Amino acid sequence: MPPSESSPLLPSNGTAHAPSLSHKLTAFLTAEGEPSFLESYRWFFFDSYFNILLVFVPLSAIAHHLNWDAGLRFTFSFFAIMPLAKLLGDSTEQMSAKLGQTLAGLLNASFGNAVEIIVGVAALLQDQVRIVQTSMLGSILSNILLVLGCSFLAAGVKRSESTFQVTAAQASSSLMTLACITLVIPAAYSSTLGDTSNEHGLLVISRGTAVVLLLIYIAYLYFQLKSHAHLYIPENADSSPEEEEPKMSVVSASISLLVVTVVTSFCADYLVASIEEFAERYHVPKAFIGLILLPIVANAAEHVTSVWMAMKDQMELTITICVGSSIQIASFVVPLLVIVGWISGHELTLYFANFETIVLFVSVLLVNTLIQDGKSNYMEGLMLVSLYFVISLAGMVWVS
Repeated sequence: MPPSESSPLLPSNGTAHAPSLSHKLTAFLTAEGEPSFLESYRWFFFDSYFNILLVFVPLSAIAHHLNWDAGLRFTFSFFAIMPLAKLLGDSTEQMSAKLGQTLAGLLNASFGNAVEIIVGVAALLQDQVRIVQTSMLGSILSNILLVLGCSFLAAGVKRSESTFQVTAAQASSSLMTLACITLVIPAAYSSTLGDTSNEHGLLVISRGTAVVLLLIYIAYLYFQLKSHAHLYIPENADSSPEEEEPKMSVVSASISLLVVTVVTSFCADYLVASIEEFAERYHVPKAFIGLILLPIVANAAEHVTSVWMAMKDQMELTITICVGSSIQIASFVVPLLVIVGWISGHELTLYFANFETIVLFVSVLLVNTLIQDGKSNYMEGLMLVSLYFVISLAGMVWVS
């Protein structure tokens, strides 16, 4: 540029100078084509009425530190985690939009079930191993039975039959079946011995299986995002879909993701700390808390999204949310928690009680049967929800 032309980096005498710190900071915080910090956080906090529940975050902390009644501590923490789970999802989604498909997939794999990981680690470090196991199992069942069932029902209200990519759905369900089988093997091993006294053998099987599942999950990510990505594109997809305008800048989304993760970890810690007393005082079985209540907390926002997508006939996205999330838990979150327990000296194994093992097996069997043809209707949704109701009923009367 000739010296005579105006430039933000050239003063009137044509001598160049470095941009000021405020100029560089402004350029960094307001990247071209992205919303400003103010616009980002206005959308982040005020886009949904669901965020009203954030009032329970400070109430959860106050109730915990002042040692209020266990019912209040559990309830406040329960409702505090719901909006935090949604905000984690919003932050992850906004960051993913700018990172490209592969990095977005890795980010969603890491933070897609962040609440389950945080609650699981908090429970593990407090030696609540049964809560870890039942909550992970509950998250899987919630996704493949309740959420998928409600989604099929919602889609069936608007159309007699919905279709989705059968090859991709079968690939996902096959991996779900593999993960299910690996959880059955420790139970079979224990039953063969006649008791659960061989803890060392269960630990060796569980930790070895955890490593294998993590490697399989990495291969699945490559399969889904790179080598066979075309299988996950809807058959009726527009060749040139319009991209959504970003609601947050990458920087603001990154900061939000970090802050919300930290806040969620505290609320999860408060929640887990109240479970023991809450269960004893109000006679609520721990199995019911882990199988039913905690998954509702972690997946509330995800459930709404799945049903909404099904009503809009975006069934591939619905299958990805429901089955894909279950795969993340079974093949990524559970093995990760086993390894965290291994490192921290907490002996978490993949040995589940017979009731839990059978429930998981029959649930995966039903889901595989229903999605084999690449079609869904309201009757299939009713079957899935009915099975979830029966399992919930059993969880209410079962003392683990």
